[in-house]
Amino acid sequence: MKRLLIILAMFAAAPALADSSLPPAYWANRQLPDARQEAQAQALMEELRCLVCQGQSIADSDAEIAGDMRDLVRRRIAAGEGAAAIRGWLIERYGAWVSYRPPSEPVTWPLWLAPLVLLAAGALIARGRLKRRARK
Repeated sequence: MKRLLIILAMFAAAPALADSSLPPAYWANRQLPDARQEAQAQALMEELRCLVCQGQSIADSDAEIAGDMRDLVRRRIAAGEGAAAIRGWLIERYGAWVSYRPPSEPVTWPLWLAPLVLLAAGALIARGRLKRRARK
């Protein structure tokens, strides 16, 4: 019985051990001294999705990886790199999903066109049913 309790305690403690003991990245929670660069960094961070939280931008997320991404964005902007280049690098590394504004590519066109096709099909069905009702 004692061994079972020890094993259960070890499994209960496992999620607590998953957190990193490293300090956050330097620019994760600090603002850049240049207000123009910080505004540019904030605008870009609002457009990038946290890889862990998925529904939050890296500007809003408390996840460790989001802090690392904020640090990366601020460092690159402070070095003079443009927002488009940083977004492009992150998309290349993590995929188009990381951006709230994914690039339009031929492979994604069906995703953009499907709602329009479904809306048109619904309108045609509704029109046909309304015509049938009007005849009765």
